Amino acid sequence: MKRLSDATLAQVPANVRRPAYDRAAVKVGVVHFGPGAFHRAHQAFYFDGMLGRRPDFGVCAVSLRTPDMRDALAPQDGLYTLVEREAQPTYRVIGAIREALVAPQDPEAVFRRLVSPDVRFVTATVTEKGYCLTTAGELDLGHPDIRRDLEAPERPVSLPGWIAEALRRRRAAGLAPFTAISCDNLSDNGVKLRRAVVQFAQARGDADLARWIEGEAAFPSSMVDSITPATDDALRDEVAGVLGLEDAWPIQRERFVQWVIEDRLGADAEAFAAAGVTVAREVAPFERAKLRLLNGAHSTLAYVGLALGHETVFESMGDPALARFVERMMREDVAPTLHAPELDVPAYIGQVLDRFRNPAIVHRLSQIAWDGSQKLRFRLLETASEALAAGRPVDRLAVGVAAWIGFVLRQTAAGVPIVDPLAVRLNEVANDVGDPVDRFLALAEVFPPALAADPRFRAAVARAYEALARDSRTALAA
Repeated sequence: MKRLSDATLAQVPANVRRPAYDRAAVKVGVVHFGPGAFHRAHQAFYFDGMLGRRPDFGVCAVSLRTPDMRDALAPQDGLYTLVEREAQPTYRVIGAIREALVAPQDPEAVFRRLVSPDVRFVTATVTEKGYCLTTAGELDLGHPDIRRDLEAPERPVSLPGWIAEALRRRRAAGLAPFTAISCDNLSDNGVKLRRAVVQFAQARGDADLARWIEGEAAFPSSMVDSITPATDDALRDEVAGVLGLEDAWPIQRERFVQWVIEDRLGADAEAFAAAGVTVAREVAPFERAKLRLLNGAHSTLAYVGLALGHETVFESMGDPALARFVERMMREDVAPTLHAPELDVPAYIGQVLDRFRNPAIVHRLSQIAWDGSQKLRFRLLETASEALAAGRPVDRLAVGVAAWIGFVLRQTAAGVPIVDPLAVRLNEVANDVGDPVDRFLALAEVFPPALAADPRFRAAVARAYEALARDSRTALAA
């Protein structure tokens, strides 16, 4: 079977969407660090949608570690297939990636791109650990990658090292700085990336560069969202059957996709907005809505759904009582805590519920249940604290908390390992004596002391726990 490429693109069937622009006319204007599946399903998808109007927004994809992505896509001229998963999937060939580089193999080729006057944006999906930060959000000067970059800044391995050296070279060449956009799931990610790059410049002993970056370079915060399952051979076979061509690395995601960027894009904001990006005055309200509505509902579905014998989000949403309960929690308990004038909260809730009901996305409750001790504070507990402060009830919010306690107790009793950084401590608490709600609420690592001490919250969790212990469905009447 022939391979997908520029030479075979015309053979792609009419029911598969192809690039609606002249790829030969596309120039690289974006450098992206970390071109894994999420980038190619997300940011590259958005840039692909801009290229009809902005042919100067082609992407140079830079891998910081391995050549796998380059080796898969180079024979395909950077083309690959995006499958959007719904009951009826859709197929689209993405052509935004015009160049793929492997940083350790040819760092100067990467710098040539970064210092090109044509490059306006640098984006990144390198995971939280790729920023080399301390728990306080500062640059970790003791991190092995940062120490190495300070010793040899012309051959960096860290994201802060790459950006700082690229900006130093642009400044020396008399060029304006590019705009650096973090697309990783860190709150205030733009602020943290900017701070890390400035602190790296200072650690190099280049105070002038640090001041120039602080005064001239833009680091807008952003938020991204879309469920992106991994590529497997089944997907490759499916795409080959649809295209009639081999694609070494197709990708898939749910149809819903969201990119919110702080309005620091200047004249380019219009191009981003036209492609479906939300350009917002503040990103934090969107992050909060995602954490409390999407993630908070996910956690509640996971712990209650597992107690009811369900295995996936889709299956849980097929349980009328549970689906009704979660929707009421989102609309009546969570939404009043959100202050997001740029977000249509009721419509967003509708989108989230539609995503939960997507039959093509297999999202296992057992996976969502991981790391509960780290997630509860942001997903449910902060919402409960604000509701109590406003004099509103927290009965439905308490059900997810009580269901988590029950989940830990069941796993411990069955001898099933708990995937959680506090697993050892949770097992100890689960095996202790006394009232289980009292024991777990005493965990200061999970529950803020003021909330744990609030008699209204304690009573709500105790009622929910008792209801779940008697019959899980009775708790859904809250």
